[in-house]
Amino acid sequence: MLREAVASVLAQTYRPIEILIVDDGSTDDTGAVADALAAEHPDLIRVIHQQNAGVGPAREAGRLAARGEFIQHLDSDDLLYPRKFEMQVAGLRAHPECGVSYGWTREHLPSGELLPTPGRRTGQRIDTMFPAMLQSRCWQTTTPLYRASLIHRAGAWLPLRNEEDWEYDARIAAFGVRLHYCEDWVSEMRHHRRGRLSDFSMRPDVLRDRARAHALILEHAWRAGIDADAPEMKHFARELFLLARQCGDAGLPEESKMLFLLAREASGARGNHIQFRLYAAGARVLGWSFMGRISCLSDHLR
Repeated sequence: MLREAVASVLAQTYRPIEILIVDDGSTDDTGAVADALAAEHPDLIRVIHQQNAGVGPAREAGRLAARGEFIQHLDSDDLLYPRKFEMQVAGLRAHPECGVSYGWTREHLPSGELLPTPGRRTGQRIDTMFPAMLQSRCWQTTTPLYRASLIHRAGAWLPLRNEEDWEYDARIAAFGVRLHYCEDWVSEMRHHRRGRLSDFSMRPDVLRDRARAHALILEHAWRAGIDADAPEMKHFARELFLLARQCGDAGLPEESKMLFLLAREASGARGNHIQFRLYAAGARVLGWSFMGRISCLSDHLR
């Protein structure tokens, strides 16, 4: 899959390009394959080997080494379509007010089926990253092309193993970034059964990182001036409350309490709703973990 991902970048109709492969402590032959690819294309490919630290530090290693005017992130199991850079670079150069270009991303199912409609919200025209980015991450990692100046302004990736990309996009969104929309297929996300990081999103150590990411996303939204009455903020407040219950169920009482309090604060006047008051009272008596366990069990039984 790494060879195919790299081949999709080499097939770009746009030049010049550089390819940075970050081998994040692979335990199979990925490192050797990466080195072989670099030997085949020494003028285009560089490999960075590091001890396993997770996707955030891997992306940070790439950011620090990147020399181009634009930056594309690509997971090793996904693909770019040949004219992606050509179309998106042209769009960003024609629209200097925009910091990111995005287009349609196709989802490839494990069965081999290609879904006919663009995934997530990549089929919708969105003018600015916020407030849309609060409702969900609007695109897949393969979708956007960023101006490098914007990435470097956002700074270092955090050492998170999940939702690091959503947090980073929300950080960028807080700058008031405008989007260029490319009405064409630009990339493909391949779902498969070989294991993706997102498959472990409910593991306690991953939930801890998700809690931190959610808290930071809310902070970025507040910095951008999104208030509690915005529909996207209402949605995110519910998301915070759900994750608070899941953290409690997973035995993470501190994260559960933090997210619950943030959910109330993000809800504005609605934070005094009877549902919040009853949950807080139950947590004070039973503990945040037990309250989360009861709540998640109740959710499953509905």
